[in-house]
Amino acid sequence: MSSSNLKSQICNLKLSLTRRALLQTAGMGLGSLALRSLLAEEPSVDATAGLPGSAQTALSSKPGNPSARAKSIIFLHMVGAPSQLDLFDYKPTLQEFDGQPVPKHLIEGQRFAFLRGHPNLLGTKFKFNQHGNSGLELSELLPHLATVADEIAVVKTLHTEQINHGPAQLMFHTGFGRFGRPSAGAWVTYGLGSENRDLPAYVVMITGNVAGAGSALWGSGFLPSVYQGVEFRSSGDPVLFLSDPPGIDRTDRRRILDGVQALNRQQLDVVGDPEIATRIAQYEMAFRMQASVPDLVDIKNESADTLDMYGIKAGQPSFAANCLLARRLVERGVRFVQLFHADWDHHGNLAAGLPARCKEVDQPMAALVKDLKQRGLLNETLVVWGGEFGRTPMQQGTDSDDNPAAKPGRDHHKDAFSIWMAGGGVKPGISLGKTDDLGYTIVEDPVHINDFHATLLHLVGLNHERLTFKFQGRQYRLTDVAGHVVTKLLA
Repeated sequence: MSSSNLKSQICNLKLSLTRRALLQTAGMGLGSLALRSLLAEEPSVDATAGLPGSAQTALSSKPGNPSARAKSIIFLHMVGAPSQLDLFDYKPTLQEFDGQPVPKHLIEGQRFAFLRGHPNLLGTKFKFNQHGNSGLELSELLPHLATVADEIAVVKTLHTEQINHGPAQLMFHTGFGRFGRPSAGAWVTYGLGSENRDLPAYVVMITGNVAGAGSALWGSGFLPSVYQGVEFRSSGDPVLFLSDPPGIDRTDRRRILDGVQALNRQQLDVVGDPEIATRIAQYEMAFRMQASVPDLVDIKNESADTLDMYGIKAGQPSFAANCLLARRLVERGVRFVQLFHADWDHHGNLAAGLPARCKEVDQPMAALVKDLKQRGLLNETLVVWGGEFGRTPMQQGTDSDDNPAAKPGRDHHKDAFSIWMAGGGVKPGISLGKTDDLGYTIVEDPVHINDFHATLLHLVGLNHERLTFKFQGRQYRLTDVAGHVVTKLLA
């Protein structure tokens, strides 16, 4: 190769590198401007969130509607779907025709998960009574919840399109029956940020097995990952790797973290990737959590009366302990707390399985409502309880002495099911909506999952039609292209 050719190639290489650096710099500037413009379209979201040099601002507290009461949400999901007909929606006619074949016209052309042929109707085996000044009708399986009947609103007419657990769970939490969408908790933290810089804005706790749809139920989908839920474990470190490794003290940890963060910031300056900004913010959050989380989970300062009210047994992880931690989290400004409780899928042995599950949750969930109220937190905390769908008024299985699992239960039912809500601007002591005499179809005040989500966002001061994020060329929202606020639920 001649000397002149070599010089020419070196010059071209230098020019190429210079152009590449220029394009990288310009691209980052244009990308930043585009992102600022995009975020500025949503007035409730900080326009600097996730930009280089502003990694901490993504979860800064942001103003919603100033008239909204709720500042936090505690979402209690009973995984597997409780039977509304045995807990909230008593049907005398169903009792009268217990054991008789279901009217043929009700099931013609209908899809069920497991029911086949022409099943019989199944009345409840449990007594119902009216409670409180409101006269709210509840099952005998919920004696503790009955003591706060005047604080809760029961919605009897939720409905969805999904008949199987995974898709229905996704629908219940993300507004869509397939993977890839942000959870309701991610949308809320995206819209409102957090009021505590030392704890995650969105915390998840699980009792029993993880739901079929898995971590997608608290994922961020296409939103920046800083908005996804952080799972707290029931044993060991509440968050993985929270403790310092052996031989590493807090000073050493800070020095190591500073070195890692310096490298991350260099990379952020070069490529402008919001996920690097998320990593920087989360590393800092993890360092601060080393001090804040042990204080959070240390309940020795809670009174004996409080522990007794929840039914907490020392040293035993439980749904009761998680309910108390949920109160302590919202007390500290955490925006969204999500509790999962497993094993409500009673296709068989309903008469034994349902009481066992209710016994695990009835006392602590009622205690949560009472505790929030006596601390002045119920008005600003929205509590939601429910499953991904309901159960049929038709019997699945038969009586069998040899196989308890074959004893009567109920199949999945998507067309009508019940949840309850309390606090945060919800009208207390009411029952919303009516189903037919068999509890099979809705006859008054239907509430679709999209309507439920629209109402959830409204109660924390967010407009479900304006809380959007642009992804793959269009604006997405939790309610997608549907949903209406259920005004009859508002106080």
